[in-house]
Amino acid sequence: MSNEHAAEMPPLDLASAAQMWDDYRKSCASDPGDYVVEYFGDSTALADSLLREVTHGQKRATSSLENEYIAENEPLPQIGSHWIACDGTGTPQIILRTSEVTLRSFDQVDAEFAYAEGEDDRSLASWRREHEKFWKRTQQADFAKQWEPAITSIPGERIVCERFEIVWPRS
Repeated sequence: MSNEHAAEMPPLDLASAAQMWDDYRKSCASDPGDYVVEYFGDSTALADSLLREVTHGQKRATSSLENEYIAENEPLPQIGSHWIACDGTGTPQIILRTSEVTLRSFDQVDAEFAYAEGEDDRSLASWRREHEKFWKRTQQADFAKQWEPAITSIPGERIVCERFEIVWPRS
């Protein structure tokens, strides 16, 4: 998703992303399909911090809200889909491939998934605390909506839990 709600975010460098994708595509044995270009988070600092957790840490999962995809008329990620993750300046840094997607309610997110997100102390308590704060803030800003964890049990409001692997640049 594009995180268009974050007014302070610079535009994504789509030309550089297209070049990165072309380089990756040429290295593949078969056509990898389409891609999306996006940031992690909703601020330049958060985009940089989370991207660093992917490139230099253990972050191999992310979560978002189903209603954001619906509002932007975008399909949910699928296994094998790709996305180009940008830093806080909008510059593409890496290509990720989705390896697992599940839809869960807030209370169905488990400690294993929280650990895979690689943030804070990687605990479920930390995941719940930080994601509740994040979604309360972004849902209010994007949709003037008072978000609460219980709403995620409703289809269209669930949490999209996505696992991924880095596929470019190759290590």
